[in-house]
Amino acid sequence: MDIPQPGIEHRWLQRLVGTWRTEGECAAPPGEAAVQMTGTERVRSLGGLWVLAEGEGEMPGGGTANSLMTLGFDPVQGAFVGTFVASMMTHLWSYRGTLADDTLTLDTEGPDFGSGAMARYQDIIALQGDDARTLTSRMQKPDGSWVEVMSARYRRIG
Repeated sequence: MDIPQPGIEHRWLQRLVGTWRTEGECAAPPGEAAVQMTGTERVRSLGGLWVLAEGEGEMPGGGTANSLMTLGFDPVQGAFVGTFVASMMTHLWSYRGTLADDTLTLDTEGPDFGSGAMARYQDIIALQGDDARTLTSRMQKPDGSWVEVMSARYRRIG
């Protein structure tokens, strides 16, 4: 078996490796304040072809939330691929994405937490140099427009 060698896309993902401090907001129902969140994310490499991002943060009202994101690049598909799971939800999010400049846009599908129907989502990771990045999650509404559901800022620590 030939072991694949990391390409330019894999090397881009390796820029995420490290420990990050996060702070962000989740959208709230109309008339309510956005939910603030803070946490830590540890990103490690898996063979130079994948990154595993393990997050931990405080849940609103108490308790700890944990998450795991996997990201890689599949040369056969010509696309970034991955998954996301979190301790506060039962849905497995499957990603397929593209890179433009230093912004990775990951398309996925999941539950519309308002209606329970399935909806299109995008998680958008934008690098801002080597020590800062953002993550924006947005959902497509039935009329085709997009609404932001979560945003977070990451700063490399340690």
